[in-house]
Amino acid sequence: MRSSAVSTVNLFVCLSLLTALTTASTFAEATADRSAQALPGEGRMTEPLEKPGMPPAPVGTYRLETSPRMISPYGGFMSYQVNVDQNGNNIVGDAANEPSISVDPTNHNKMTIGWRQFDTWTSNFRQAGYGYTTDAGFTWHFPGTLQPGAYRSDPVTNSDETGNFFYLNIFVNGFCGDIWRSTNGGQTWALRSPQGGAHSGDKEWFTLDRTPTSMGHGFQYQFWTDYFDCDSGGFSRSTDAGATWQSPLYIPNDPQWGALDVASNGYLFIGGGAGAGSSQFWCIRSTNAQNPNVTPTFDQVTTVNMGGSTIYGGTVNPGGLAGQMFLAVDRYGGPTNNNIYMVSSVSPGGGTNVMFARSTNGGQSFSAPIRINDDPVNSAKWHWFGTLAVAPNGRIDSVWLDSRNAANNLDSQLFYSWSTDGGLTWAPNVAVSNSFDPLQGWPNQSKIGDYITIVSDNTGGDVAYSATFNFNPSRGQHEQDVYYVRVSPSGGATPTPTATASPTATATATSTSTATATATATSTATATATPMATATATPTVTPTATPTATLSPTATPTGTPRVTPTPRTAPTPRIRPSPLPRPV
Repeated sequence: MRSSAVSTVNLFVCLSLLTALTTASTFAEATADRSAQALPGEGRMTEPLEKPGMPPAPVGTYRLETSPRMISPYGGFMSYQVNVDQNGNNIVGDAANEPSISVDPTNHNKMTIGWRQFDTWTSNFRQAGYGYTTDAGFTWHFPGTLQPGAYRSDPVTNSDETGNFFYLNIFVNGFCGDIWRSTNGGQTWALRSPQGGAHSGDKEWFTLDRTPTSMGHGFQYQFWTDYFDCDSGGFSRSTDAGATWQSPLYIPNDPQWGALDVASNGYLFIGGGAGAGSSQFWCIRSTNAQNPNVTPTFDQVTTVNMGGSTIYGGTVNPGGLAGQMFLAVDRYGGPTNNNIYMVSSVSPGGGTNVMFARSTNGGQSFSAPIRINDDPVNSAKWHWFGTLAVAPNGRIDSVWLDSRNAANNLDSQLFYSWSTDGGLTWAPNVAVSNSFDPLQGWPNQSKIGDYITIVSDNTGGDVAYSATFNFNPSRGQHEQDVYYVRVSPSGGATPTPTATASPTATATATSTSTATATATATSTATATATPMATATATPTVTPTATPTATLSPTATPTGTPRVTPTPRTAPTPRIRPSPLPRPV
């Protein structure tokens, strides 16, 4: 048996290397084909955020060393590590970032998070990692990746109103994307579209129409950076819940690095910008994308002032974005119904601020930008990865990473604020996590992803973010991991474990990309948990931060093994027309 296992491992390594060489050749041909087309206009990225890289980690080097999973309390909020092994322990030596969370609206105890999984920090080979919880985020299960050995990135998850989860991501080689679906709370996933059949491109995003009365109920809409695409265009629609996707279309102004949402009348709104260093942002509307009998058109393009420029390559995240554009539509049904909200971390000329703008007239015009972070204006500070979500009762939640409390202007904490009046005013900012050094744990790539995400309900929000709380003694640095935290205007963490306190590991921060750290202590595991209790009203009081000790629980149950998906053939190459002219 041992000889057979060794032979199997050797065969897998050989096949992996052959696959890497083949895909690299294919990508080189595709790149040459693109180079013959029109180059992007001024201010556009000249290369994608996601690029092919190293082959996967050698077999047998993953999940060998573990430590207790990290639970990091701060001011009544509790962050739980998501990327854990089958025994609920931290996997020493891996990296995980760029998390996207979805919540089952019929059962808030069930959630899933997708992320970029690096089996070892020594390689930038990333896969589509996923985890799920059935107890409101106290314990997480990480069965593996969607397709082991497949080079995937840009994970985006979403859910429909019945609790089905969907997971969109791209093959970095060629930028083709596909949709996966889970009907059991994220425990297992099945390929929904043919592999590569969702078209897609670099930094794709998608949304669903959840309004039962809408003509487009159940439709999925996707857009991406059209210069770095699978075939052509920057927008596609699925009328059968992701199974098939229509031929891509170009969007006016070619928006990049944004998000999209659907109003209660079925109108689709896309928010994006012109790219790195640009202060141009747009809200673009389609009123007929919901009509399955017509080709979608875009009938309204509105310029939005966000009070600054998009930053790529900032000091807190040198190889990535300081924040993309997020757009959300209020479907409350009350006075703020169908308001459109846009948030982005932008720079007014040094550092970044989390800026907000809103439209109350269907995207025809937007308010002047409002600064959500309430600390004194300081161009050296970073308020980055700003994002937002709208609760069913109309409350807006926003979270971001924030360096306001760091003497080196780099170490960051997760911060939270909310608005109950449609974004006119915002609650005093609340720190909800311990500080961490974002320059540590890089998996052969100088960034900690490009975004974090939040999903809101009537009493609070569920947040997925990356941080470097765990210490890797063999590397002498803290490592990138994915965390879940529950935020709410009332403060306090849910669920609340009862545990024996033990000290947490802390980093010695530096301001360079080669930062190292020393740990003063490590976590020990002794905890029990109680499920989350859902409140019946939305409180409006501001939580008061009170330091608490770090808690670590007993090992979590083994997750349900996932079914390995059946390999699919690649999509048939399509004729690739020259992109439309880019704005200057």
